[in-house]
Amino acid sequence: MDNDKRFVTGLDVGTENIRAVIASVSKDGALAVVGYNEGKSAGMRKGVPANLAGPAGAIDKMLGEAERMGGYDVRNAYVSINGSSILSTRTEGMIAVGTVEHEISGEDLDRVEDVAVSGRIPANRDVLDVVPLEYALDGQGGIKDPLGMSGARLEMRACVVSALTPNCENLKKATAAADVHADRLVPSVIAAAKAVLTDRQKENGVAVIDMGAATTSIAVYEEGDLQYVGVVPAGSNNVTNDLAIVLAIDPTLAEEIKQRFVTGNFDTEKSPVIKIGREGKDERVFDRKEVEEVVKARLDEIFGEIRKKLKAAKYDQRLPEGIILVGGGAKMRDIDLFAKQSLEAAVKIGTPKGLGGVADAIEKPEFAAAVGLAVLAAEESQYVPVSSKKAKKAFKMPKTPGFLKKLFSKF
Repeated sequence: MDNDKRFVTGLDVGTENIRAVIASVSKDGALAVVGYNEGKSAGMRKGVPANLAGPAGAIDKMLGEAERMGGYDVRNAYVSINGSSILSTRTEGMIAVGTVEHEISGEDLDRVEDVAVSGRIPANRDVLDVVPLEYALDGQGGIKDPLGMSGARLEMRACVVSALTPNCENLKKATAAADVHADRLVPSVIAAAKAVLTDRQKENGVAVIDMGAATTSIAVYEEGDLQYVGVVPAGSNNVTNDLAIVLAIDPTLAEEIKQRFVTGNFDTEKSPVIKIGREGKDERVFDRKEVEEVVKARLDEIFGEIRKKLKAAKYDQRLPEGIILVGGGAKMRDIDLFAKQSLEAAVKIGTPKGLGGVADAIEKPEFAAAVGLAVLAAEESQYVPVSSKKAKKAFKMPKTPGFLKKLFSKF
């Protein structure tokens, strides 16, 4: 194994599924996917842990296959966080830095950031990211990076992304119980944006919608920076559950109907009935009109809430680059057409691109967040040097006799 390479891991912990991407990082910063996997989640509700044992067990099980594929034992990861408690807040801060000849240093930038955040974010919330939108020196605004410039007064406008502290702490505990340290928690939609957006799109104005199983997240970018984050507490599983209730069938059959027969284009001519099973024996017949009415009602609700949030953020119909749709919900056929009509904007399905290795297998909208997490980890240098699995196991706590025994032994 090439000792000049390092590894990063992106771990996307969702309500319905967990996905991991392991990538090697070369000296020049190029990423190559060496391992990946996805598996069913457990113990998660609306994007946050409902207990610790469920997510820990699911992470432990799912990572095993990815580790075997990549030949790397995961100890650290960038981890996604979701849930309706995630929000963005606009803040401002100002500090005096000295005389007009004073050169702005990194310490000055840290200090003005602390002032901008302190007292403006409630104590029961963890700050996940602080995005500087604009700096001003001695009243002169429009500065993107004041490092090295001279001035006596430094001001900053920022977009601060935060989440409830208990949700953050419980997610960290769940990954720790699976023997993985969460180096950083990143909202899934921000991670997905890292994987699917170009610099041009972020400069001109674009939104990313991450449609998961139980939540749908929105992130808006303009002038190169994150401007807004919001979460709708509903997702693709709500469509499945609605079908199960109205048609009086089990969720597995409802999911099959959704995947095979549901389309976001409700105006096309289709067969009036939906047939599932073997003809003449266990065949089930459903009224297509009834199915489409159920699906459309739920999608109208979800995208109606998305539009409300875009309006509140003053970005409704103000996005030249349109909307990029990612997540498991983006797999529904013609969902981009429905989103285009509902939001009155150009809509495309986003997939992660530009990585080497076995990346072709994960160029799918549902892997956008996991890939983005790995890319962020590589850029922020939060990775550990490569060594053999044998050497790693010499100092890593063994996974047997199982994460549950380790978890309960603490008590």
